[in-house]
Amino acid sequence: MLDIKRLRRESELIRQALMRRGIEAPLDEFIELDKKRRLVIAEAEKKKALRNSVSDEIAALKRKGEPAASEIESMKKVGEEIKALDILERDIENQLNDIVLELPNTPLDDVPDGKDETANVEISRFGEPRSFNFKPRPHWEIGAGLGIIDQERGTKVAESRFTLLRGAGARLERSLINFFLNLHTGENGYTELFPPILVNSDSMRGTGQLSKFASMEMYKLRDDDLYLNPTAEVPVTNIYRDEMLAETDMPICVTAYLPSFRREAGAAGRDTRGLIRQHQFNKVELVKFVMPEDSPAELETLTANAEEILKRLQLPYRKVAICAGDMGFAAAKTYDLEVWLPSYNNYKEISSCSNYLDFQARRLNIRYRPAAGGKPRFIHTLNGSGLAVGRTFAAIIENYQNEDGTVTVPEALRHYMGMDLIEA
Repeated sequence: MLDIKRLRRESELIRQALMRRGIEAPLDEFIELDKKRRLVIAEAEKKKALRNSVSDEIAALKRKGEPAASEIESMKKVGEEIKALDILERDIENQLNDIVLELPNTPLDDVPDGKDETANVEISRFGEPRSFNFKPRPHWEIGAGLGIIDQERGTKVAESRFTLLRGAGARLERSLINFFLNLHTGENGYTELFPPILVNSDSMRGTGQLSKFASMEMYKLRDDDLYLNPTAEVPVTNIYRDEMLAETDMPICVTAYLPSFRREAGAAGRDTRGLIRQHQFNKVELVKFVMPEDSPAELETLTANAEEILKRLQLPYRKVAICAGDMGFAAAKTYDLEVWLPSYNNYKEISSCSNYLDFQARRLNIRYRPAAGGKPRFIHTLNGSGLAVGRTFAAIIENYQNEDGTVTVPEALRHYMGMDLIEA
């Protein structure tokens, strides 16, 4: 969440920053409620001071054996007034929290302006899309022909947009997960975690997934305060919730594989074929907990770590700076990596890498104690996909397809796959 002191001090600047996202924030309401809260607190403290003073007088009267009934009766009334003021303060505090928790992060100054994805800015490209001497087929047709993608039986077992992978398809999925994790832990310095797949509402709220502005639709367990994991960012970022870290511990760089689940009911009719938009999908996540002054550089490093996988797989991709109106709720700056898919004749997102500054840390109460002393400070958090496994699977099948229906295995994966060619 945003810093409440900053909301008081820079309300107009924050209003303008959120307007860049296309959001008219209720900051006037916040300011009025905040003023009212401070007046209520001041009045309550005044009455509490009076009660303490009169209580001393009552004690003195009792010691002298003198009557104190009128003073006692008046203090009962003051006590009731204090109780009412305390209730009012809590009510105002709840209203303020409701407002603050629904305010998204403010975009950094170098984030492009724009309302939607049409205003995103391409930063760079790697590789050239392959020129086929035959008509390329989409991955769902190739996979069905090879017997490695079975969407019909996946739908029978669950519902639409759940997929069964078979044989070399299952092996390719597993190989990609292992390849991603081994690269991140072996060369990029991340520590591997395997967190719970179920997460509670505090965890979801802490990373921003339960905001009314969040676009993801979650699977919730009916009788419990638990959700199916929508992305490993949620459980991994929450591991330090309500903890005090040491400056010498940072940066903390962790990676995790988890199956993820999203309803995405609003996406009906879009990307419903194949593996691009599934209700259940695998991801390897990268999360960093860093010093505030280091987070801009750490975003570049995290993004480069995700890019390295695409380079090793020799998949054409581009890096895009996301505009203010298209960024996620908690992000202050985001890069998307988009891989080339012949079936779309276009690039599709395969990783989203974001710097959240102290936005998530404030919601999660994750701080660090400066080595030089002084007050504890909130850390900065970063997150990115390293990578989305299903979309990488689809990109390999399409970019490495052969005219006879087989698929050449990228050299970087042959050790994991134990084969050079996927064939029926």
